Amino acid sequence: MQEQTLSRGLKNRHVQLIAIGGAIGTGLFLGAGKSIHLAGPSILFAYLITGVICFLIMRALGELLLSNLKYHSFVDFVRDYIGNMAAFITGWTYWFCWISIAMADLTAVGLYTQFWFPSVPQWMPGLIALVVLLIMNLATVKLFGEMEFWFALIKVIAIVGLIIIGIFMIIKGFSTDSGASSFGNLWGHGGMFPNGMNGFILSFQMVVFAFVGIELVGLTAGETEDPERVIPKAINNIPIRVLIFYIGALIVIMSIYPWNAINPAKSPFVQVFVAVGIAAAAGIINFVVLTSAASACNSAVFSTSRMVYALAKDKNAPVPFGKLTTRQVPSNALFFSTVVILIAVILNYVMPEGVFTLITSISTVCFIYIWGIIVISHLKYRKTRPDLAKVNKFKLPLYPFSNYLILVFLAFVLVVLALAEDTRVALFVTPVWFIMLIAIYKMMTKRADYADQADDRKVAGN
Repeated sequence: MQEQTLSRGLKNRHVQLIAIGGAIGTGLFLGAGKSIHLAGPSILFAYLITGVICFLIMRALGELLLSNLKYHSFVDFVRDYIGNMAAFITGWTYWFCWISIAMADLTAVGLYTQFWFPSVPQWMPGLIALVVLLIMNLATVKLFGEMEFWFALIKVIAIVGLIIIGIFMIIKGFSTDSGASSFGNLWGHGGMFPNGMNGFILSFQMVVFAFVGIELVGLTAGETEDPERVIPKAINNIPIRVLIFYIGALIVIMSIYPWNAINPAKSPFVQVFVAVGIAAAAGIINFVVLTSAASACNSAVFSTSRMVYALAKDKNAPVPFGKLTTRQVPSNALFFSTVVILIAVILNYVMPEGVFTLITSISTVCFIYIWGIIVISHLKYRKTRPDLAKVNKFKLPLYPFSNYLILVFLAFVLVVLALAEDTRVALFVTPVWFIMLIAIYKMMTKRADYADQADDRKVAGN
């Protein structure tokens, strides 16, 4: 009951803005530079394809959540359709996914701060941000929702503003140091596929990362009082968000500033405004992407603490993590997650150049597992509970073709990770996580069995 009270502390306007803001993350603001450098204008097709796949994943998630209104997370239906061990692995993997996102966003905070203070070490702003977010999350749930509402609103206004100003520049033929702004820049510098299919394919790692966490929209909506209305609305708006926030923004950016003039190491949002000579606007956009990174990290701190709290309630995590403060905040779980996220600060000190790609790659591999588990659970649900599927009004389109299409795409992304040298390491490191979880689960199960047998012997002896 306490966990439900925590969730219901978020008002409808909080949920809607968090859902919209969730479509705009660090992967777009920071990772788009690398993606554009790899693929050129064909990055638009990569975002469109990935957006369609993510929409189908969300439809599968939505159908499952609405099949049983007692479900509050995908761990619930994973347990029902795949088993307890899968639920244990999925719960802790999702926790790890959000830990990875928090690490990536702390890295971004350091990078964005260097825009104003180049001499400040990359790790220092991340450490300060983490301490501030911990203090904020130790307060009430309502404060978290209010802060996320304004963080998301800043991101939405910034992207819409960028598109409106950008279209005006393009219509006027605004000149930059790389030539006049024009939609012709999209295909005028080597065509739509300037780096061939190789560059296009390699870009999918960062593009997929831009969408990670999108499933939180469905899970957040699942905690509202009217899920049958809120879940379909939140999920069906995903294509609009993809078209406006990703494709719309990138078309404008690459029309103002040709793809081959964009620095992959910097945010293209900031770079565009620097290029057109509006220094103040560049500072404003940098502030926006800084708050975006802080917002995403804040969501990660919140989500990981709640996941650990839920796991503790199911006896899949140490019991102390299931305790709440008088303000109904799981402080022990918060401290635990924050300490783990602190590893990112250490990584930024040890290897500031390669940490962002490494962390985003690990996060992508884990999210591929989460998305795959959702789709497999959906297949199991359709096969074993046709009675529930028949009365469900929010179905996944083109079942089961959609399920297999998603799984093929996820396998394709894993292959892409194996092709690129800077992401290959993560692909081989991440399985260690799953092996460790399986071993822990088997140890826990064996210990529980021994305890049950001891109790049985004690009862028999009496």
